[in-house]
Formats: sequence, C-alpha cells, structure tokens
Amino acid sequence: MASSSVAADMELDRPNLEDYLPPDSLPQEAPRNLHLRDLLDISPVLTEAAGAIVDDSFTRCFKSNSPEPWNWNIYLFPLWCFGVVIRYGILFPLRSLTLALGWLAFFAAFFPVHFLFKGQDKLRSKIERKLVEMMCSVFVASWTGVIKYHGPRPSTRPHQVFVANHTSMIDFIILEQMTAFAVIMQKHPGWVGFIQKTILESVGCIWFNRNDLRDREVTARKLRDHVQQPDNNPLLIFPEGTCVNTQYTVMFKKGAFELGCAVCPIAIKYNKIFVDAFWNSKKQSFTMHLVRLMTSWAVVCDVWYLEPQYMREGETAIAFAERVRDMIAARAGLKKVPWDGYLKYNRPSPKHAEEK
Repeated sequence: MASSSVAADMELDRPNLEDYLPPDSLPQEAPRNLHLRDLLDISPVLTEAAGAIVDDSFTRCFKSNSPEPWNWNIYLFPLWCFGVVIRYGILFPLRSLTLALGWLAFFAAFFPVHFLFKGQDKLRSKIERKLVEMMCSVFVASWTGVIKYHGPRPSTRPHQVFVANHTSMIDFIILEQMTAFAVIMQKHPGWVGFIQKTILESVGCIWFNRNDLRDREVTARKLRDHVQQPDNNPLLIFPEGTCVNTQYTVMFKKGAFELGCAVCPIAIKYNKIFVDAFWNSKKQSFTMHLVRLMTSWAVVCDVWYLEPQYMREGETAIAFAERVRDMIAARAGLKKVPWDGYLKYNRPSPKHAEEK
C-alpha cells in the first residue's frame, strides 16, 4: 500500500515532456501526453541519473547535518577549548549525577507502588503516571532542555489519538513530561527494552516489531481497543514510523487515521543552535545519542499542540493523513517528501524498483 502511495504521488509530479522534444523525434501517432518514463525508456544514462536523484532525495531525510566549524582561527580556538572543558568536565558530570539520582528516586518509589497497590488499580495508575512524568522531566533536565509548549495541554478522554513528527526517541520524553501518553513504539533491546517492559507498560504503551506482519495485526487491534476506553492514557503515535532529521517529513502511515476518532496533531521542531537532536539509529546507539545531548550546551525545542482534526465526508485515510502532515509540516517548517520511511530499513530490490 505504501509503495502504491509513493507511485501515485510521483505520478502527479511527472512533467509533460512533449514540449521539450523536437517534432521530428516524436512518433507520428504520439500519445497525448509524453511522461518522464517515456524518455527514461530510451535513455539508460538518464535512467541512471534519475535513479541517483531519487536516491539522494530519500537518503538526505536521514542524514545528520554536521555543524559549521567556527574555531578556525587563533582568536576563537581558545574559546572553543574552554567550552569543551566546561561541557565535558563540569556540565556532563553534573548532568550524569542528576540523571543517576533521578533514577534512584524513581525506582525507590515506582516498584513499591507497582507491587503494593495491586488491589487499587486507579490509584496505582495515577501514581505511576506521575512518576513517569517526573522521570522524563529528569531526562530533560540532564540535557538542560529549553522546551516551549504552545497550545492547550492534551486532556485524557476517549476517541482521540495524538500524532507527531519524529526526530528522535527523545520526542517521546519531551511530550511525556507534560502528559503521560501511551505511545506506540518499536521494541528495543538493552536497557531501553528493560524500561519498555518494566515501566512504560504501566502507562499503557504498546510495542511492535516492524518486521513481523502478524505483530502489526495485533497492534492494530490494540490501538482500536485503547482509544475506546475512557480511563486509558492519551494515545500517541509517530506515523512516520522512523526518525527523520529536522528538515524533512516522510509519508504518514494511515493506521492512526483509520481509528474513527479525533486526530490531534503535534508539531515538534528542534533548534540546532547548540546540538542536532536527530537520532541516526543506524550509526549511533541511543546511549551515545544521550551522551551527545548531555555534552552539549542545551537542547532547544518548540512543541505545538494543534487543533483536533476529523475525517471529512468522502475523505480516505491516506488523504486524511496527508492533510494532517501538511499542518505539521507548515507549523514546524519541514519539507515534505513522498517517501515511505520504512524504506530506510527495507530498501526495495533493484528488480522490484525496476518493475515499479
């Protein structure tokens, strides 16, 4: 379905090349409109060039942008060295201590509440929700996060789902410190997986494996059940399905827009003045990503809670998803590209791409 959506979007962008060719180069019974594919069929060189352009437009969505060097002369280099000493020698140890103390306080409160209040589910859920929000605030403090929230704070009510663009796993942390969302997230190994299984399940988070088709069906059923319950935490979905850098937004998966409920868009935009918050999971572990944030001066971010949207009469789920993506892209200043983010993990074979 995603590949057909990409093909449909590209079909709209194909130019009419009839005006660019001399009359004698066209067949006598020329088609009414000559498309780009007709020209590529007769020119292997142009086919390879077009393929390179397409590949570049896709891969640039997942590239980290290196900061411009500014310590290039004798006057600025000592200041840069002084900054390195401050960030790594003073700020990083203090932030690590803050994070460690936060974890100790969290575990000291969370596990007793989790096991001793089993007969009082509502009270236990309320306390666990507050503890998770507190721990996320500790994470943000460990980066010296400067977060500005715009718009009304999300409320807990049934028949609604929140969707946001996705730059890093810290998107969840930044949103979670204000409201305890139940997020849809890929299963992770290591200490992140431990937190998913032991802590985040208490706020109703749902995990999936993107490579398991059966798991996707189970997840879709859990989503529909979750939004119907009035006591559940608000549902948060990152419909891009992968982390995209701070300049682009890829196609939204339609699952969040088929639930028959209100869709509340959230736009997230990071300021790269101190650090690029994009997490390139193929090149960097999440632990090293956090270390990079903790050794920067600050993480600056704006979050906009936008007006809830409803599916219009005669509107498909794909069109609804694109309309919401337009809103988020316009608010966060992102460039839209017609690519499926899952291609980052499962690139199509050359034979399949040629057939398409």
